[in-house]
Amino acid sequence: MKRSVKEYLVIGLKGMAMGAADVVPGVSGGTIAFISGIYEELLNSISAIDFKLLETLKSNGIKAAWKQVNGPFLGSLFVGIFISIVSLAKVIKWLLENEPILLWSFFFGLVLASIIYIAKQISKWSFISFLVLFLGALLAYYITTLNPLVENSSTLFFFLSGAIAICAMILPGISGAFILVLLGAYKPILAAVNNRDFVVIAAVGLGAIVGLLTFSRALKWLFAHYKNITLAALTGFIIGSLNKIWPWKETIWRMNSHQVEVPFKQESISPFSFDGNPQFLYTIILAIVGFSLILLLEKLAVKKE
Repeated sequence: MKRSVKEYLVIGLKGMAMGAADVVPGVSGGTIAFISGIYEELLNSISAIDFKLLETLKSNGIKAAWKQVNGPFLGSLFVGIFISIVSLAKVIKWLLENEPILLWSFFFGLVLASIIYIAKQISKWSFISFLVLFLGALLAYYITTLNPLVENSSTLFFFLSGAIAICAMILPGISGAFILVLLGAYKPILAAVNNRDFVVIAAVGLGAIVGLLTFSRALKWLFAHYKNITLAALTGFIIGSLNKIWPWKETIWRMNSHQVEVPFKQESISPFSFDGNPQFLYTIILAIVGFSLILLLEKLAVKKE
């Protein structure tokens, strides 16, 4: 597919949006890829990286291999993701620590509209579709209620964390960053990005590459053979994930082995019972902005078609 420089810049911006979403524990970069209209092309391009690519590289050279994997598209997208993660890691960290309600409100509105958008892509509903949607929502909700594991610092642990998280990152509704939180790897990896710890970054990156190449093929096959059911499952995942990004949370504390009180988990509560200033008006405005942004992207996509 031949594109102009402007179109590749737009793909880079979509990559930046995916990167920003992936940094936040609770929002999936896969959701952003889906609503921005590049999801299936992303899966197809990643799936093209296989042993046949080595044959093409050997017989026809780098240019042919680059074309086979849709290199300009992947390159533009991943450069955008990388720039976003590196540049926004500190900003997102600050917002999560200082303005979590406002940040979650924006993403809640965005993800809520994404449910409508993705569900509309299902051309035919059936009993199986509704069942898969329900089970997907149940599974995603259950994942959001799990407690984080103890932090680990081995290179193998970071490799496995990258492999598992990247699978979640390309699934709309399942947050790769949240999976890292559950594994106890989120804070160490965020710190590694901020401190330019290239050993940890390389281990996570290598794990992500292995996970991505493996999992993308499975998703591509599902879209080719069971598209409506797959979309129903993804819609369910996103519905279930809403619990994680509900803006108003109450922190449950516990005593650790050193008899120091530390945060254990968070539970969703009503904004009217929230202890402190709920910033209710601002949260509603930001949720509407997030919701409207998806509707705008949908209209632009329809107009382009």
